[in-house]
Amino acid sequence: MEAPTHPRTWKVLLAFAIIYFVWGSTFLAIRVGVREIPPFLFAGMRFVAAGAALYVWARFTGTPSPSKREWISASAIAVFMFVFDYGLLFWAEKRVPSGIAAVMMANIPVFMAISEIAILKTQRLTVRLAMGLVAGIAGVAVLVSPTSHLGETAIDTAGACALIVAGISWSAGTALTRKLPLPASKAMSSAAQMFAGGLLLTAAATLLGEFRGFQVQSVSREAWLALAYLTVAGSIVAFTAYVWLIHHESPTKVGTYAYVNPVVAILVGYFLGGESIGPRTIAGTALVLLSVIVITTAPVRRTSAPEWTRTPQPPGDAE
Repeated sequence: MEAPTHPRTWKVLLAFAIIYFVWGSTFLAIRVGVREIPPFLFAGMRFVAAGAALYVWARFTGTPSPSKREWISASAIAVFMFVFDYGLLFWAEKRVPSGIAAVMMANIPVFMAISEIAILKTQRLTVRLAMGLVAGIAGVAVLVSPTSHLGETAIDTAGACALIVAGISWSAGTALTRKLPLPASKAMSSAAQMFAGGLLLTAAATLLGEFRGFQVQSVSREAWLALAYLTVAGSIVAFTAYVWLIHHESPTKVGTYAYVNPVVAILVGYFLGGESIGPRTIAGTALVLLSVIVITTAPVRRTSAPEWTRTPQPPGDAE
């Protein structure tokens, strides 16, 4: 029996390029869309379409449909990871530059580490982890600080708070994925969560009155293209590349997208979205990325042995 061969280099490089640049560029696409389409409705449209497409693909490849219990679990997780995380991310991008939003969402490993240390008691605080946490918090402080000495205008306070809550919600949802029964297939699990999340986001849009005064015919071609890009490239193509890489490369290598996506988002926002890059953005981004690298590469010091992983999960818009 022949040993499995490693895929060709160009395929690996292409898959990495997709998760690096497509996921990094989705933040600008969100900002383009929410200028014309209400944020929770826009997010709901994206994930209903992407979830349905992934579900059909998974069933076509022979994956069984989720059980009733698994659908309930997916819906519970979707409340945190889609309604609160993505809903607030889309809402915040009406107020915060796309690159800064990506940097703020990169802080998710900080929130997860704090949760493990202070709430779940499954992780011990080490000097290295403490340094990482301090760097991450300092990065956020730099971005939201009202002082003029840092250059640029401080980001919108409400938008910043929404992004912090979104990151915390993603961390809570990630914790639930370790506890609740979900489909064994990663593709089907994500499809169920996306579809349930899309329906819940649409329901939230209804409760928030986003349908009042919204006219489909007034939406520009650019906004529809942004929605198509988010659905097809951001949720389907990039997710497929991510799953393929997980099966062919080490989790550590694949997890490097968490460091690259914010930088890509800032550059895309600058060159294509007309967003500024100044001392505040550079300093805050450097501190946040330093925090993410320190925390995600730190040796794990457990107080128990739960089935948690240090590999970053797709945060923010990375799904």
